[in-house]
Amino acid sequence: MSEKYKIHPDGTFFVTLTVVGWIDIFTRREYADEVVANLNYCSKQKGLRIYSYCLMPSHLYIICSAERGNLSDILRDFKSYTAKRIINLIENNPMESRKEWLLHLFRFFKQSIRHNKEFQFWQQHNHPIDLTDTKIFQQKIDYIEQNPVVAGLVTDAAYYTFSSANPDSDLNLAEV
Repeated sequence: MSEKYKIHPDGTFFVTLTVVGWIDIFTRREYADEVVANLNYCSKQKGLRIYSYCLMPSHLYIICSAERGNLSDILRDFKSYTAKRIINLIENNPMESRKEWLLHLFRFFKQSIRHNKEFQFWQQHNHPIDLTDTKIFQQKIDYIEQNPVVAGLVTDAAYYTFSSANPDSDLNLAEV
């Protein structure tokens, strides 16, 4: 296996967590809020240090490290828990107009995965990029925070609710 996408201890990484099929699930506030709440939990309880983030409609960009524990394990647990929580929110949301379609797609994407579960929410790979070079670190922060602007979702990065560029973001960030 290539060393290119491996997480090693004491590293800081640019990570992309993508919903299977690039499904635009985080267009619903309650699902996006769930991701932020669980990132805050991982930060407080598991030692996840988040320096920058942006939750786009179908994926999450984060620059992170592990203050304690193993970053791979923290990300695995985060993905597992948020997947279960969001599927549950979808199933129990009487106002979710896309419920049947979403659950069908999450079942469909599970078919190619051999785990013993009913749904697949996140893609399995994270493709972490090591950010030991401080120049690349700042480039990735700029990329993350400008992503909603480039996508045409907002005209100014500070206006995007689920981003570290927003001064009113609910996510607790680590000091750079």
